[in-house]
Amino acid sequence: MTKQERAVCAGPHLGLSELLDQLISRAQDVRDVQVKLNGLLAANEAIMGNLELPVVLRQIVRAACRLVDARYGALGVIGPDGEGLEQFVHEGIDDETAARIGSLPTGRGLLGALIDDPRPIRLSRISDDPRSVGFPANHPPMDSFLGVPIKVRDSVFGNLYLAGRRNGDFTESDQELVRAVAGTAAIAIENARLYEEARRRERWLEVTAEVSQQLLSSSGEDPLSVIARSVHELADADLVTVVLPAATAGELMIEVAIGLGADRLVGMSYSNERSVAGTVIETSEPILIDNIDDEPRYLLRMREVAPLAAVMGLPLVGSSKPRGCLLVAKLSGRRGFTSNDLQMATAFASHAAVALELADARSYQQRMVLLEDRDRIARDLHDHVIQRLFAAGLTVQSLQTRQLEPAAAAKLGRVVTDLDDTIRQIRTSIFDLRGALTPATASLRMALLDVATEQAVHLGFEPALRFSGPVDSVTTPELADELTAVLREALSNVARHARAASVAVVLDVSGSQLCLSVADDGVGMGDTHRRSGLANLTERAARHGGSLTVTSSPNEGTQLRWQIALS
Repeated sequence: MTKQERAVCAGPHLGLSELLDQLISRAQDVRDVQVKLNGLLAANEAIMGNLELPVVLRQIVRAACRLVDARYGALGVIGPDGEGLEQFVHEGIDDETAARIGSLPTGRGLLGALIDDPRPIRLSRISDDPRSVGFPANHPPMDSFLGVPIKVRDSVFGNLYLAGRRNGDFTESDQELVRAVAGTAAIAIENARLYEEARRRERWLEVTAEVSQQLLSSSGEDPLSVIARSVHELADADLVTVVLPAATAGELMIEVAIGLGADRLVGMSYSNERSVAGTVIETSEPILIDNIDDEPRYLLRMREVAPLAAVMGLPLVGSSKPRGCLLVAKLSGRRGFTSNDLQMATAFASHAAVALELADARSYQQRMVLLEDRDRIARDLHDHVIQRLFAAGLTVQSLQTRQLEPAAAAKLGRVVTDLDDTIRQIRTSIFDLRGALTPATASLRMALLDVATEQAVHLGFEPALRFSGPVDSVTTPELADELTAVLREALSNVARHARAASVAVVLDVSGSQLCLSVADDGVGMGDTHRRSGLANLTERAARHGGSLTVTSSPNEGTQLRWQIALS
């Protein structure tokens, strides 16, 4: 029996004043408990009153400080690797003081001890604990300390830190109250996470519908750019690229890039061996990588422009084969993508791929109607205009055989030359007009025209193409693949570096020589050590016993001549 209980039992032997003192003491204890319970209820109400996660974290710290009368409080969110703090929400230190202190804690010393062993810590003096590493300069002094873990679904989300109790040290009762607050905080954090996840899913669905509608419209931004830009925003990514199979077997090309270093990536081609994009395209399955450094089997060319770590690879699956891959990446040090991110992004990519298929089908149907009309125009040009020009040229040429003055004969010769050039230009236009409706689909002319149309999106204008000689009759399919790859690389270089307003492309077949010339009116090559693209073109020319020549002058443009011998 306690002393107080004995005193009650011996009530008749006590004076009236002593009994009153005991009753007052007990009433005060009951009042203190009532105050604490009211404070706990108020703390719970404040914590549960919002579903925005940043606001919830702030409310947890404030409620805990009020509940146990602490001057300072903080909530540290543990990073994805389980080591150190990813976020640190503090209370009691104003912004000016925080700025003088410098960077926020990352989880060393006493704060790290609670991460390593998630059990409550209660101290009368922080400096007396051997795990304490002291405070940085300009940090306010703190004595008493109470730290309690916050567990969400059996995993530790973070820790609640309190310091500087105004009326003495933190008590065991304070510890139990803060643990109760931590339990409520765990529920509030989970609710906020679910709410945030639901909002993100809703946003993904909204954007999926918007993108599908935009892709199916007849005008607007390039479809692949729309997809990349939408994923960049929704996934909170630092860099997004759309990677497509290149014309050369075993190679990939970055068609679109949005984010850090995007201008240096557009048009880049590389081998699909060990690449994330190559694996995604080959398997048509998404890939989620927390840190690319931990996956030596993969190479990520995007790291040439930024220190990226977390990566998602999303397939753009077509009706018959994969169309390409969406690569989504975050910088090193940022929280990686979750399985929910991968699920939502994969669904988005699937919807986008279907929309692309439908847009292509509609575009093909419209193109068929347009090309039928163009084919009629091409036939008329060939059957009527060219024949008349040819006849006019023969007539003018026959006049040269008569006795004419040298000056008149020279003028007639220039007329004949102009007529021949006009006929060649019309023939080039005929190949452009006929499109994919005729057997010219498989010709080298059409392949190069397609490359020019493809690169016009990045150049901002349509390159001018001219063909001279028996282009289709002397080239093999293998050589056609080489020439399309060379032209694509050359035009990509112009788009990335030249800042040109026009580009002239000439493919000339004369005797046993083939020469592809690409000339722009840009700023010239400048002083740069990056020559990987030119080295690739030089190697391609060498394989055919040819050479690459590049001439460039500041503000006078660049001319590239890729010349090989025909066997």
